Amino acid sequence: MSGDAGGPTQRLALASPPGRWLVAAAVLGSGVAFLDGSVVNVALPAIGRDLGGGLSMLQWVLDGYLLTLSALLLLGGALGDRYDRRTVFLSGLAVFTLASIACGFAPTGEILIAARVVQGIGGALLVPNSLALIDTVIRAEDRGRAIGVWAGLSGVSSAIGPFVGGWLVDSASWRWVFLINVPLAAAALALTVRHVPRIRPTRVRGGLDVAGATCITIGLGGATFAMIEAPVQGWTPIVLLALAIGVSALAAFPVVEHRAADPLVPMHLFRSARFSGTNIVTLAVYTGLGGALFLLSLHLQTNLGYSALEAGLAFVPFTAVMALLSGRIGALAQRTGPRALMTVGPMVAGAGLALLVRVVPGAGYWGGVLPGVLVFGSGMAMTVAPLTSTVLDAVPAEYVGAASGANNAISRFAGLLAVAVLPLAVGITDPSGASLASGFARAMLVSAALCVIGGIVAFVSLRPPPGRADRAGGAG
Repeated sequence: MSGDAGGPTQRLALASPPGRWLVAAAVLGSGVAFLDGSVVNVALPAIGRDLGGGLSMLQWVLDGYLLTLSALLLLGGALGDRYDRRTVFLSGLAVFTLASIACGFAPTGEILIAARVVQGIGGALLVPNSLALIDTVIRAEDRGRAIGVWAGLSGVSSAIGPFVGGWLVDSASWRWVFLINVPLAAAALALTVRHVPRIRPTRVRGGLDVAGATCITIGLGGATFAMIEAPVQGWTPIVLLALAIGVSALAAFPVVEHRAADPLVPMHLFRSARFSGTNIVTLAVYTGLGGALFLLSLHLQTNLGYSALEAGLAFVPFTAVMALLSGRIGALAQRTGPRALMTVGPMVAGAGLALLVRVVPGAGYWGGVLPGVLVFGSGMAMTVAPLTSTVLDAVPAEYVGAASGANNAISRFAGLLAVAVLPLAVGITDPSGASLASGFARAMLVSAALCVIGGIVAFVSLRPPPGRADRAGGAG
């Protein structure tokens, strides 16, 4: 199969060998980026002991990555729409791999954070274009299942991260949490070069939206700096200035995009109730996911005496549920439409998070941790695949990269909020102190409430147009 100015000459069936190889390359490439967003969680206590630093440093190890990932995902999606997607995808793999090596050998916390920032740049090129490759090349009748496979395995890569990280920390060193990316990225590169076609843009575009990329990067950077450093430094002039600059830049972003000749995110896409509503659901649900992965990992090790490996094993049921159900849910959503699944799924996920308030010192795994993890995983499995399909189906084909970039940026931004803002909101100031034990239950309830809000938004925004059945392919 070859590419031309209008994209691939023939769509691939998911069941065909070329289709399976393409999905495998896309899943593996984006998977290393998603894995790295969560694999570090259980390694944080070991990193803190080795490199020093308190909660602020550990937050920056996570948010340095999420910051550039969420800020530049829009640009990564736009580059894929404008140029050959395969080339952009391969460039992201190269940057991500080199940054992973730098993380693995970082001698100080500052260098580790800087390398994590570069990792996020690579991830921003990988993630939106991996999904756009599937949407562009796989035939329409198989797209729901293919996206379900991508979403499920990407979710699994996030969920399996704590287990992999715990095993590496206990058996070797926290540094292998980053170095494990190298062989995985090499395999993704080999599969992409061999099996993924070149896909040139469907229409000629203008110059890159540098002003939009600058606004979103400065906005997220300033706001994140203020939220992480305020509990440590207090509301000093520097922290207040960073917050003011960040909020101003974020407020200016839609204005800049509206005026841009070829914006990173065309504002007219948000006229679709499905596109806007699904992105709101993404923000709510993924904030809950980010809060659970970050705080539960710390809580289990700090207050319940789990080793890094035991904390990772606690998430295995979540991984198993996502792996078993996501592909089937994606196919079901394509037949029935996304509304019911995206309404019920977040509410089930919220119930799982609410059950995690039972994880207190002295609680056993089977009665305290497992019920919440299983219910939360079931809700996420019901949500992720139809959510992803709906975002892409709500926009014209030439904007699929921008839509994927926007949705993935929002999901990563949600993780950033969970790490930077959620601890502050519930009074957690010390990863090894009593504030984590007392604030954990409040954090899970806040996250649960956000998931329920996501389900309500899905119910309202995904109503089918009058006289037409709700189908996943219908644009709002």
